[in-house]
Amino acid sequence: MRLNKKFIEENKYKIQNITIGPLKQMPERVIQFGEGNFLRAFVDWQFNELNKKNLFNGKVVIVQPLKNGMTDILNEQDGLYTLLLRGIKNGNEIEKTELITSISRCLNPYSQWKEFLQCAANPLLRFVVSNTTEAGISYQKTDLPLDECPDSFPAKVTYFLFERFKLFDGDPEKGMIIIPCELIENNGDNLKSCILQHANDWMLGKDFINWLNSSNYFFNTLVDRIVPGYPRDEINELTYKIGYEDKAIVAAELFHLWVIQGNEKVKHELPFKDAGLNVVWTDDITPYRTLKVRTLNGAHTMFTIPAYLSGLKTVRESVQDEILGEMIKNGIFYEILPTLNFPESEKLEFANEVLERFKNPFIKHYLKSIILNSVSKFKVRVLPTIIEYYEKNGELPAILTFSLAALIVFYIRYNGINKMKEHINDSEEFQAQDDEDVLQFFNSLNDEFPNSPFNIVEETLKNEKLWGADLSKIDNLVYCITEHYESITQIGMKAAIEELTDSQLKNYKKKI
Repeated sequence: MRLNKKFIEENKYKIQNITIGPLKQMPERVIQFGEGNFLRAFVDWQFNELNKKNLFNGKVVIVQPLKNGMTDILNEQDGLYTLLLRGIKNGNEIEKTELITSISRCLNPYSQWKEFLQCAANPLLRFVVSNTTEAGISYQKTDLPLDECPDSFPAKVTYFLFERFKLFDGDPEKGMIIIPCELIENNGDNLKSCILQHANDWMLGKDFINWLNSSNYFFNTLVDRIVPGYPRDEINELTYKIGYEDKAIVAAELFHLWVIQGNEKVKHELPFKDAGLNVVWTDDITPYRTLKVRTLNGAHTMFTIPAYLSGLKTVRESVQDEILGEMIKNGIFYEILPTLNFPESEKLEFANEVLERFKNPFIKHYLKSIILNSVSKFKVRVLPTIIEYYEKNGELPAILTFSLAALIVFYIRYNGINKMKEHINDSEEFQAQDDEDVLQFFNSLNDEFPNSPFNIVEETLKNEKLWGADLSKIDNLVYCITEHYESITQIGMKAAIEELTDSQLKNYKKKI
């Protein structure tokens, strides 16, 4: 049977071992940009928890940020989907299966532009949440949208807020609380900056800009939960176990953390803490963000391409692999942690927690899902550590520079623009996937310097559009990356990693 509200209402007493969220009608109080796995396993689950405890009484209306997405699937299921929470807590394996009921409907603004704007007329709508990838919060000059949806996420939000401003005559009580979840620093501030720029470009007026500044709240956030997504390898077994077909089922770990830099007013409007959720309201998000992004996300980005090109498929396989596991541990403990200004005991505790989460036996976190958009991820998650390590020690970190070389090799040899000339990872066809201009850049290097690793590396590091700076100016970085690049391409990824761990890393251990 296919999952939908009617099926659940008729069979809810027969469904075993699944916690079903409230099925009653509730007003739409949240508009969410993004229908992907993370938001559904993190934000929508938390609103579901609030509703279960009668602390919110509100639904989420989802806006699909891209032309193609899951709108049709979720609407066919009346917004319902199954969440599998699995992990190890206090040494015990725990599994929870929940039916999330916090979504009212999904809209595709590219085909439902008017319906999307009609949401602005809802007086009870109060919150905006989003996750449109790290690249989603960026300013793209665009014409004023009237009857057609703009591609840019900030442009969509700007016009939505302008519509709300007009419909309610600038009522200060109808401003929105905007909580983006994109993994970039100062995500709320950056989104607000883009919106104000669009408002000025489109000459929407001083009154609207004043209303934006005085009646709308933009918060910086940090989110943390590993979400592998759709459990493809288990789907037949899980379908039999839960008793219905769910095309939007999503798996996630037990651990969750949401840090929000916001004021007391919003804290009381969103009583996450009262629901027992791990949500932190703080005046300064920076310490939380630095520790999490550099250690957890940075480690992910550091090893996924090397691991994938070594023939591995999941995070757990990578940590348990003798060669990759050594690389991952040494990268975290000898290169990442020494750059972080935290008490040693707290850093070590968090790092060990991260390794335990990577080993979660219930989660098949596929490397190829983490590899997507690796350039922007590397810029945010790993590059600052390389720079700070160099500034602190006067030398380059071996593993993190190796990781950057692996990224360049991957984008040169497995570019999504070209037809794939070879297979990796058990003959599985997979290509680098990123923004078109990023792929075009590496494609042009491949054509211009087919047999010159030095030139490929040098031109890549010089590209300020990729990194925000000319990295070739860092002493010896071009030569260091080129050496790693040649090692990978000449003897293969796994052999290159083994050579790295056998030689260069002995220096780190001597220093400890």
